[in-house]
Amino acid sequence: MENIKNYYEISPLTLTILPKWLENGVAGSLVLEQREKYVVNIPPRTLIDQACKFFGSSLRGRQEGTKDIAGITHKSPIAIDPHSGMYFFPTSSPVKPSCSWIAHSHIENVQEMEHNQSKITFVSGQSVVYPISYGSMMNQVHRTAQFRYKFTERLQNHWNSENDLVAERLQTTYNPLAKSPQMDPRF
Repeated sequence: MENIKNYYEISPLTLTILPKWLENGVAGSLVLEQREKYVVNIPPRTLIDQACKFFGSSLRGRQEGTKDIAGITHKSPIAIDPHSGMYFFPTSSPVKPSCSWIAHSHIENVQEMEHNQSKITFVSGQSVVYPISYGSMMNQVHRTAQFRYKFTERLQNHWNSENDLVAERLQTTYNPLAKSPQMDPRF
């Protein structure tokens, strides 16, 4: 019998989250990391939603953000945490129990397989065959790349101006004779 975890936190090491029906008939997940594999008694969609909430949003909120940034409305790729490069995309509608989630940054190669399937080889050397056509898989990979580009551009360039707008600027100077740091009068 497999060791089943009750909790899993998606991290930059997570490669993919696949649906897995557990022995008790409950929907769970098979999670592959770069060097580990876990069975979790939580479905993939819930794990993704929990990860989004950890970073201050929700799956629904991330999907709406994707729509606003890139105009993608179906099978939307999401940024769980753009600062650590955690961009994931679903293999089908996220409401379907058969939906898997794939970390875009870990993909090395996508290969067309027989019977309308696709094989992803990850940079770690691990491979997974998904029940999704090569064309659909490549569409998801490309849409995620487009979304990542547009989101990164927005993050890097939106506020860049001659004033470098910030909500609050605090700069202190160090005076070795003072008992505490002093506010710099230029700010």
